[in-house]
Parts: sequence; C-alpha cells; structure tokens
Amino acid sequence: MIKEQYTTWIKEEAKRLGFDGIGIAKAARLDKEAKQLERWLNKGYHGKMGYMENYFDKRVDPTLLVPGAKSVISLTYNYFTEEEQKDPSAPKISKYAYGKDYHKVIKNKLKEFLYNLTEKMGEISGRCFVDSAPVLERDWAKKSGLGWIGKNTLLIHPKKGSYFFLAELIIDVELVPDDPIKDYCGTCTRCIDACPTEAISPKGYVVDGSKCISYFTIELKEQIPTTYKGKFEDWMFGCDICQEVCPWNRFSTSHEEAQFQPTTELLEMTKAEWKEITEEVFKKVFKQSAVKRTKYAGLKRNIDFLYE
Repeated sequence: MIKEQYTTWIKEEAKRLGFDGIGIAKAARLDKEAKQLERWLNKGYHGKMGYMENYFDKRVDPTLLVPGAKSVISLTYNYFTEEEQKDPSAPKISKYAYGKDYHKVIKNKLKEFLYNLTEKMGEISGRCFVDSAPVLERDWAKKSGLGWIGKNTLLIHPKKGSYFFLAELIIDVELVPDDPIKDYCGTCTRCIDACPTEAISPKGYVVDGSKCISYFTIELKEQIPTTYKGKFEDWMFGCDICQEVCPWNRFSTSHEEAQFQPTTELLEMTKAEWKEITEEVFKKVFKQSAVKRTKYAGLKRNIDFLYE
C-alpha cells in the first residue's frame, strides 16, 4: 500500500511544482533502445556531437547513474507561447529559448522536488536530470505514458502537443509504473515534408542530427557547410518547423511560467537590428537565456550565414 501512497503523493507534488505531466517507469536497462542508439551513432547521425558517444552504458541503464535505482520519474514542462517576434522578416529563435534558460528554471524545481521526496520518504538515493546528463529522456517519457515518439522523433502528447521540456528523477524507491500509450502519427508526413534540410528519414522516426537546423545553429562550432545555404528558412537559433506543422500542436496552450516570458527587446528587434547586433546587445538580450550557449560569435555566424 505504501508504494501506491508514495506514487499518488509524487504525482500531486509534481503538479504543485508546475509540471504538466508526470509518468513513472520501472528502472531497468533499455535493451531495445540501446540497439537503436548504437545504429544511430554508427551512421554518424550525431555529426560533431562527440559527447553522444560518451557514457553509452549509463545512457541505457539508469542503475549506473543511481545505484539501486528502482523508478524513473519522467516530467514534462510546457514552454509554448503565442508570442511572436514582431518583424516577420527577422531571423528566428526557437520558442524554447525565448525566456530564461530552462536548465536553471527546471533544475531548481527538480532539486526542490527531490528534497521534498526525502522529507516525505526518509533517506532515499536519487538524482535529477534536465537535458544535462546521459539519459534517454524521450524513451523514458514514452515508457511512462507521457506521449509517443513521433516521426520527427519528438515526444508528442495527444492533448498537449510537443512544446514541452523533459526532465527526470531517478530514485531507489519502487513506485507504481504507468503504461505507455499508442502512436497516433498514422499516415501523416507533414514534418517529413516540411523539413528543409531533409533531416527526417523518408519513413520518419529517425533524424539525421548532422542535417538538422538546430544542430547547425547550436551544436556545430565550425563553419556551416555552404551546401545548406538558403535552406534555413531564417532560423538563427534552433528550429521549430517540425513542431509548427504537426497537427497535434493545435492543442498546445500557452505556458504560465513567468521565467519563460520573452523580453521586449527580443520580440521587437528588426531584421536590420539583428544583422547589426553587437556583443553588448547580445549580452543584454540574452542575459539569462539558453542562447548564451552559442555565444555572440556563434549567433553572429548564424545570422551572417542567413544573409551574406
């Protein structure tokens, strides 16, 4: 009975902290997913993201991240907003980077969550993750019933779409696991058809990361290959194309997280102002943003690639 009570309490606590979805899966090695990851890496789909090859065993086995782990708690946090950049011709930023860096916002909530767990359950062993460690977060979210992995390889929820961050708590407490839900992509190919760099495989469910606009504008540190000139559709940081065309995102609703609100400067900058952006303006506009990851030189490289 205590297992059921803890599970109920954890789900209530997640909602109290602002998480939109919570699902639980039994902690065990992901054998099927390990083979898929191995194939993906062998094909070089990770491009220059060498870190994807690191800690392979930890990536597929949560008990190596938290010894004695029994449960993986997956969480979703909405970041969708109706807000748009005012100049339709301005270079574009992915919605996830509009506000304060999500790593910091969600990590603080996860730390509070873990602390509250120990207060409730006593001495437990656990770790929290938000896109910052070798965790196959989409696979765990799928296992715990938070959605299915779509043809664009993003987690999709049938009532919420896909504009949400994923986070995990791995703990050494046995909880009641949730059941996965079915795939509702059906015969739809909108994301495949819309991707300007053809990063999504013709049948879907596999993305060549080395062709993705988000990869080029965030992960790649060297010059962007000229063969992709004119194919970025004005995206200077990240890309939302496969989400914008996804029919399930008609169910997306605006988030209620004040820290994700975009600054006025970001929304009002014109194409001309972006082209002339200085390091001083970059630091002001992106003071606490995930865009800082690409640094001023990286963002300037992206903008120049779009318009020179």
